[in-house]
Amino acid sequence: MMQKALELKPIGIIYSPFKQATGTPIQPSFADGAEGRVEIFPEYAAGLKDLEDFERIWLIYWFDRATESQLHIKPYMDEQERGLFATRAPCRPNPIGISPVKLIRIQNCTLYVADIDVLDQTPLLDVKPYVPGFDCFEVKRVGWLSAGPPVTKFADDRFCNHKTQEKKQ
Repeated sequence: MMQKALELKPIGIIYSPFKQATGTPIQPSFADGAEGRVEIFPEYAAGLKDLEDFERIWLIYWFDRATESQLHIKPYMDEQERGLFATRAPCRPNPIGISPVKLIRIQNCTLYVADIDVLDQTPLLDVKPYVPGFDCFEVKRVGWLSAGPPVTKFADDRFCNHKTQEKKQ
């Protein structure tokens, strides 16, 4: 089977208080209300119609400062090496991230959000409404995460490409 190249283009930029990986919350539930904004490029502004009525939205973005993909990693929430696809580590073959952030308000092409766990100036690929009936399931198995509370709630620099990080600062 031939693989076709995919073309992705950002639809905006995510701005947050987190300038480097170290100290950034590793999930929105650990972000403790951290606020940021999402600048949608003007050519996509019309697509924001009706979004303001949703309390939460999914931000889908590109981990532009992550290290190269590794199939075995030590995730933030564990001290044991795990398979990449059993984690949410950013160093993926396609470094796509997702975060269900709280939508505070929309002003022109700017989304003001809370519970953000994304590095400042991250390229935004898409926005989708968070719908509990679609996005929330009760589950009985959570793999290695069932072992107990997380080791940490904040990132260190283990998955950060330092050369790319320096360019953003």
